Amino acid sequence: MTPIQLTKISQTFNQDAISDVEKTVREQLSRVQLTFKPRARIAIAVGSRGIANLACIVKTTVDWIRDKGGDPFIVPAMGSHGGATADGQQQVLASYGVMPEKINCPICSSMEVVELSQGNLEHRLFIDRNAHQADGVVLINRIKPHTDFHGTYESGLVKMSVIGLGKERQAQEMHRYGVYGLKELIPRAAATLLASGNIILGIGIVENAYDQTFVIEAIMPQQIMNREPELLEQARKNMPKLPTDKLDVLIIDRMGKDISGAGIDTNIIGRIKIRGEKEPEVPDIKMIVVTDLTAASHGNATGIGLADVTTRRLFEKIDFAATYLNTVTSAFLERGKLPIVAETGKIALDYALRACGPTPTEQKKIIRIKDTLHLDELYVSQAVLDEINGQKEFRIIRMPGSLFDEAGDFQEF
Repeated sequence: MTPIQLTKISQTFNQDAISDVEKTVREQLSRVQLTFKPRARIAIAVGSRGIANLACIVKTTVDWIRDKGGDPFIVPAMGSHGGATADGQQQVLASYGVMPEKINCPICSSMEVVELSQGNLEHRLFIDRNAHQADGVVLINRIKPHTDFHGTYESGLVKMSVIGLGKERQAQEMHRYGVYGLKELIPRAAATLLASGNIILGIGIVENAYDQTFVIEAIMPQQIMNREPELLEQARKNMPKLPTDKLDVLIIDRMGKDISGAGIDTNIIGRIKIRGEKEPEVPDIKMIVVTDLTAASHGNATGIGLADVTTRRLFEKIDFAATYLNTVTSAFLERGKLPIVAETGKIALDYALRACGPTPTEQKKIIRIKDTLHLDELYVSQAVLDEINGQKEFRIIRMPGSLFDEAGDFQEF
């Protein structure tokens, strides 16, 4: 087989970003007309996503609540993530720098929930017990396109208010309805929760294609349902993307829950793998290889089924209990199925190339990325380079070179 060499390139996206995150958070919070009773207990809901500047945003919010006389504490708002245990969810927060000694605030992590009146809803309604007993709840979350479906509300404050705060019980309750539960029932449940008065504020975050903080906005609860779709559209316009819509092989160096809720962002790879949901037309990728799992995933390899081939290195990092709990809770079992496991990255790529058809290797379109969150630098084959030649947003960083080390693993990105 012809030795494969890829050229490292950069691609340029909109680079607008917030230069002083703490200042922006304070400015946004200063606009909010909220008063607290002395020592009012205010729960700050923080999720399990790898959000840029998350610890800074959380600590600034903690300080603001305390300055106004409130008594803040953190509650993990991440459904069944972290192995659906209190300790596991606190460890997830710690991996993002959200820990008591750094944010000067206690964390009350528990899987206990309180069942609320469901009213006219089709399903039962739950909320974290600590948040329910608080004098108010502040939601902090990134708003972005979802990896399971597309609708008016996807990932953001609306979803966090329901599945995030509802813990594993609410996650199971919503996911048993499939995509209908996520797309149609979550907004109705969120409207009920936001009208109850316990949620007093949302802090919405939008990131640019470089995983940098682009927008921070403090939103009163009565405005969240109207404002979130507008911020979602901003997020959609600023998402990174691959430089071509048709590929033979996409190599992904790492996947993980800190990269995407689905481990691999389905919006980037053009695969959803949910029964009843139509697969995107673009990008059209014949074979996907994923080679490693991030440490921040704590062994949760949810989404591994989106790939066709993986490596022994990734396989041995999988915590199957955590992965299956998250996958079964979502009810999207295709995403938990194991791909072909190759002993090395070199063998994994060979398997993928064989499955692509008779086109000569030197003519195949191949791209290698660090992960689906970072697409500003990538490796491309000559066929891809020929396609994007002359487009001003692309620049060659490194000329073609060998992909593998002596052990057959991919060279450092």
